[in-house]
Amino acid sequence: MARVHSKHTYASLAGNDLSQYLNDSDWTRSTDIRKLTTYGNNNEVYAGGLGDGSTDLSGTYDNTAVTGPRAVIEPLIGTNAVFVYRPEGTGTGLPERSVDVVVGEYKETHPVADYVMWTCKLQHSGDVTHSTQA
Repeated sequence: MARVHSKHTYASLAGNDLSQYLNDSDWTRSTDIRKLTTYGNNNEVYAGGLGDGSTDLSGTYDNTAVTGPRAVIEPLIGTNAVFVYRPEGTGTGLPERSVDVVVGEYKETHPVADYVMWTCKLQHSGDVTHSTQA
């Protein structure tokens, strides 16, 4: 098993590379679980339903007027945008996922003895495209 360091992770939102501002990200996929138990069963019976997913991003605030996280993400709140995620970084043969997302939240935190940080919550919308980078 080969290990992959997270420092290579790539994430873009609406065509804007946010990787240089990120220090944490997650990719979550789940499914509805439907209960199908009928009379005569001794145990519960379940089946998978519709898929769902979300991504949380967080990082260091940067006040760059055009390309910083606030400038990119804040105008997208409540809208759909394409999110591209490359957990192993950018390169030929490496995996890539892309999905339409609803930008649900952008949050900044301002601790008294630390740097300004930000978080963003993305709700996956529709099917995920899994591909290999060319």
